[in-house]
Amino acid sequence: MKPAEEKKPRVYISGPLFTQAERAFNEQVSAFFEEQGYGTFLPQRDGLLLADLLARGMTEAEALERIFLLDVETIAGCDLFLFNLDGRVPDEGACVELGIAFAQKKRCIGLKTDCRTLMEGLDNPLLLGPLEGRLARSIPELDRFL
Repeated sequence: MKPAEEKKPRVYISGPLFTQAERAFNEQVSAFFEEQGYGTFLPQRDGLLLADLLARGMTEAEALERIFLLDVETIAGCDLFLFNLDGRVPDEGACVELGIAFAQKKRCIGLKTDCRTLMEGLDNPLLLGPLEGRLARSIPELDRFL
């Protein structure tokens, strides 16, 4: 009989995932957490794709609901939530996911390697609030908040 496998803490990695560069960066973030002993949920890899669900015969409304519910359930099951703020503005889906994670009292960490900001060097207070000062400026700097 094998000894019970220790459950790894799980990180939900949220952020933009629509370009090759964004997906590659997300993979780097996931690899960082995995090297630290975390399991990761990366929506681009582990989530549902709208096109796949539509190809299986779901209506658009059914597919969108399924994607939303999976993300909500996965956030509920995570131990840590990573919010990638990179981009001209943070990804709107990631903003909603941050709100869900915060409402579920998840520990939220931000990552922002992008120098663009909303106002005079500051980001939106409604995005920074849930992070409670935990904002890394590089992938290695995430280690400070683990």
